[in-house]
Amino acid sequence: QVQLVESGGGLVQPGGSLRLSCAASGVIVRSFAVSWYRQAPGKERELVATITSARSSTNYADSVKGRFTISSDNAKNTVYLQMNSLKPEDTAVYYCNARGGWLDSWGQGTQVTVSS
Repeated sequence: QVQLVESGGGLVQPGGSLRLSCAASGVIVRSFAVSWYRQAPGKERELVATITSARSSTNYADSVKGRFTISSDNAKNTVYLQMNSLKPEDTAVYYCNARGGWLDSWGQGTQVTVSS
């Protein structure tokens, strides 16, 4: 059974940093593209960042370029989202998604709140 578990969310002041983790079990996650999405109250789910299955490239939404970094640790079967210079508009529930071929799996989400 494939399971993705996000962690690392919380309350942070504007300008602060958080690192989200997406730990996978039941699948070798490096074989798949992994993305982070976010959904703020009353808004549609938004793609934030993607790392390709070959881990050869990354892509970011314009709103987070230069502030967020997606990376992976193959030994830990985990993908991270380092978030710096956080803004109130980054407040949302953040989800990770692993996709490719037969797989399209989502985690349960972790809340990020940016507020003073």
